[in-house]
Amino acid sequence: MTADLTTFAQRLTAPAPHTTLDDPGALRRRRIVVAVFVVIGAIILGFSLSAEPGAASFVPMTIGLAAAWLIGGFLSGPIRLGRFGWRRPEPAIPFVAQPSSAVGAAALGVGVGLAVGAAFVVGALITREIGPLASLVREVLAFRDEGGVVLITAITLGNGLAEEIFFRGAVYSAVQRHQPLVWSTLLYALVTLASGNVMLGFAAIVLGSVCAVLRRATDGVLAPICTHVIWGAIILFCLPPIFGT
Repeated sequence: MTADLTTFAQRLTAPAPHTTLDDPGALRRRRIVVAVFVVIGAIILGFSLSAEPGAASFVPMTIGLAAAWLIGGFLSGPIRLGRFGWRRPEPAIPFVAQPSSAVGAAALGVGVGLAVGAAFVVGALITREIGPLASLVREVLAFRDEGGVVLITAITLGNGLAEEIFFRGAVYSAVQRHQPLVWSTLLYALVTLASGNVMLGFAAIVLGSVCAVLRRATDGVLAPICTHVIWGAIILFCLPPIFGT
């Protein structure tokens, strides 16, 4: 059991075996596309979350934001799903040869999403007792009722998927040779701060770091997508009762 846990930890904290790298031409294209759509996305995000709750522009702009991340992600070049192996190899088999699959990556992402979501719920119970921080969280949660629960749920989870395709897909690959975990997370946090809400920026740093680790460990976006979507659902349905919104 201890050996299995050790192997799992090593696998999770190391780059995926046979990680794919872009050739120079593809890398140049990816960086240009990323630069353009980072600016577009930051502008849309700034306007959408700086609007007053109830503004007619909120839903169209958040849908437009998801579309921008998706278009930018796929225009930048190939977006890989990734893979992750769960079984510990036999002693005679090199560590990198252990079986891996997209199913393993998805299961990993779901498990991490549940853990991160639970951590945020615990953090919310503490934050609600700190007036200024609680107010910032309530500002974000005020948008939960825009257009109905079904629509806002679809928008929230859809944006989570789109963000992962762009930031852990396109952006991560664009800086893959230069500390991609650090730079993809930093850029994600900076773009999120365009909303003007520091609590969203903090959440972006935590979630972005976790998803970047998953991207590195699986060489793809499937695990980060699963984590982001599960986390988003937990935040959407668990935090409003905590903050009384």
